[in-house]
Amino acid sequence: MPKKKSPTVARVLSLIMAYVTLCVAGGIAASVLLMPAVFAANKATQALVPSLQVEGIDFDVTSLPQKSIMYASDGTTKMGEFYEDNRIVVPIKNVSKYMRWAVVAREDKRFFDHAGVDVQGVMRAFVKTYVLKQDEQGGSSLTQQYVKNVLITKAESDNDPIARYHASEGTVARKIREMLIAVQMEQKYSKLEILQGYLNIAQFGRNRLYGVETAARRYFNVSAKDLNIVQSATIAAITKNPEKFDPSVEANLPTAQKQRNTVLQLMYEQGYITKAECTQAQKTPIQDTLNIQPLTTGCQNAGDYAFFCAYVTQRILNSSEFGKTKEARLQLLKEGGLSIVTTLDVDANSLLMKAARDTVPPTDPSGFEIMMASVKPGTGEVLGFGINRTYTGGDATDQTQTSMNYMVDAEDGGGAGFPVGSTIKPFNMVAWMEAGRSINENLQTTTSYATSEFACENYNGKMQNYSGTTELWPVTNALTNGTVNPESPFLGLVRSHNTTQASMGAIIGLCRVADAYTQAGYHDASSLKTIDQVPATYNPAMMIGSVNVSPLTMANMYATLAADGVECTPIAMKKVTRMNGEEISVPKANCHQAIDKEIVQTVAYALNQGTIRSDGAGQYAKLDSGRKTFAKTGTNETMYMATGGFIPKQIATFVLVGDAQAPIQNPVANIAINGTYRGYWDGGTIAAPAWKEFMDAYADKKGLGKDVGNDYGTPVAKYTTSSGSVTTIQGRTLGTYSNTSNSNNGTTNSNGTTGNNSSSNSTGGNSTQSNQSGQSNQSGQSNGQSSTQSNSGTSSQQGTSNQQSSNSQQSGTTNSGQ
Repeated sequence: MPKKKSPTVARVLSLIMAYVTLCVAGGIAASVLLMPAVFAANKATQALVPSLQVEGIDFDVTSLPQKSIMYASDGTTKMGEFYEDNRIVVPIKNVSKYMRWAVVAREDKRFFDHAGVDVQGVMRAFVKTYVLKQDEQGGSSLTQQYVKNVLITKAESDNDPIARYHASEGTVARKIREMLIAVQMEQKYSKLEILQGYLNIAQFGRNRLYGVETAARRYFNVSAKDLNIVQSATIAAITKNPEKFDPSVEANLPTAQKQRNTVLQLMYEQGYITKAECTQAQKTPIQDTLNIQPLTTGCQNAGDYAFFCAYVTQRILNSSEFGKTKEARLQLLKEGGLSIVTTLDVDANSLLMKAARDTVPPTDPSGFEIMMASVKPGTGEVLGFGINRTYTGGDATDQTQTSMNYMVDAEDGGGAGFPVGSTIKPFNMVAWMEAGRSINENLQTTTSYATSEFACENYNGKMQNYSGTTELWPVTNALTNGTVNPESPFLGLVRSHNTTQASMGAIIGLCRVADAYTQAGYHDASSLKTIDQVPATYNPAMMIGSVNVSPLTMANMYATLAADGVECTPIAMKKVTRMNGEEISVPKANCHQAIDKEIVQTVAYALNQGTIRSDGAGQYAKLDSGRKTFAKTGTNETMYMATGGFIPKQIATFVLVGDAQAPIQNPVANIAINGTYRGYWDGGTIAAPAWKEFMDAYADKKGLGKDVGNDYGTPVAKYTTSSGSVTTIQGRTLGTYSNTSNSNNGTTNSNGTTGNNSSSNSTGGNSTQSNQSGQSNQSGQSNGQSSTQSNSGTSSQQGTSNQQSSNSQQSGTTNSGQ
């Protein structure tokens, strides 16, 4: 093996002595001028000259990477921390005198006397290492250590492994470079500024724990300004070997105490503390002084805030306001020292989580997820999420855990969306009135529609996006397997009848319906496209909820109805501030008038009627204390149950229940949920009670009396006036009708027919009061819900899927209950 080449001891000694002499006697100017002559003494050291350049290195302590902290909307409730290096920078004035003394005593007792390089320390280290051949000695001043840490931090920030190596390599070259920069540092900064920099950059523990403030909070749950003698000595001792001297590790305690006592002795010897103080401190068992706080990074330890925390994190990573690339945004989040104030309402989030767990406990044998989201109308502010799961890495064997945020879109950590059943129907009524129609027109309905009848007319200069085929779409009302003919759009919404929705779509065309959804805030959870942007997804079944949409998007659509038609893009952040106080622009809600106020008021009227009429499908959502209720229930097949609604101008909430992983394999029929067995579960019997529990609790918590929103939902005459004649669709062959009663809405007469079925049997939302007792619904119906067949390849929903991409519809079949 060839002998390692290195400068002789004499040459190295002469170089160091010459350099140190110049530093001390002539200052940096002389040393820089004579450096070439000094290095010329040995060709082997001439290569060091380029490494002495320090341009571009920022030694300002405020530029150090710092952890970002996320807060709820109150600006004080901490939700999560994000860091590559766990560091909180503080000014020297916020560090106790004992901590300053402990570090100086341990690391550099002549710190306040030398000019950046401790000549005595260098000579001692040189002699012991190179002359006496003893263990390698450092001899670095505290200033030099600060320089080394800054160079390492910059190299890591720049992702430069070569610079990282040169900043920490055990060579004479590195030492000389540090000396030169240290002397330059002393010319520019005061001793206290350098000490401040060191205290903020030094590593004081395992797991990338940096800075004295973070260490004080980690080990003692105090601020750095409050550290006492014992605590200061404990922290100062760690830097020599953060892995072995970290006192949070039980096995390290004996060594950590020994090292602490060494620091205490040095503090006494250097006159910082008295003999009595030293003796008393050394006798104190280290374990009696500790108050270890958990290390938290990211959202996994955020408890009930975790899902919202994860949503905000994804919004930062997906928003150009925080950087040009996702990598740059992540670096800003982990190193930028951001203060992130979110829109999360602590009360709302807490009550949402409680309602979710109360309705379907995490360990419920059904295995169903319940997913809830709330939005503040007119602002776009997302107030919170509710789910009966814990946000973790996702243990596949533990149904109580998940790493997927089911409440949001795929790009924000959610899935491909859910079909939402009849909760989409209020927006069909929006489209109906936007086409200039009255909600009290009596429509001919049937149980079979040609898909071509839903073709889009040319309106507003738009091209046709849907033409349909000649194939038939069989559609019936839930529970009755029939239709009500004739029936008005008003009663069709109150009773949640599918056949009336189909008739409305056949008259005005699907393009108008798609536009209404888009105006209210709809977009596909997977593609993020609005429904009018994807003509291939048009099919009549979308009018009864066969769509791919997240609970948050549905909550936002209902928020549009709660804000007089003002639609906003959901936002998760109110304010983001850099560590220097500079604000970063956050994504905007872009609120705008999307739907005419008179239309919204008329829809709200119909929603309210659906919760108070005897034939209303939304009775189980009726709020307590006489509060006026605006809500709509829905059921998709035997897979998902939903409810959406709002308190005007205050809050809009959407609830979805089902097996998000395997909805087809695990249907919501003939099953017990939370100890109650039903042959048929629907939005009224499971989702509505959860919605009601939360909304009542939220209204009570916020002091929203029964008069709040009481004047909302006044129908407008031009949308309720009707001639009473029956509207038909030219050229359509009508199907077979069931016999049901068709009562009017109290404002205009309708051409009713009588039959042998009561109106409550045709609602589907809450068919009989026996639903309350846990018994199965209609006699003779195994699942209480009739199939609504779609023609394969034409009207079956394209791409509707659950979170695991399994088909959300049975082959060619859709069904929307109430």
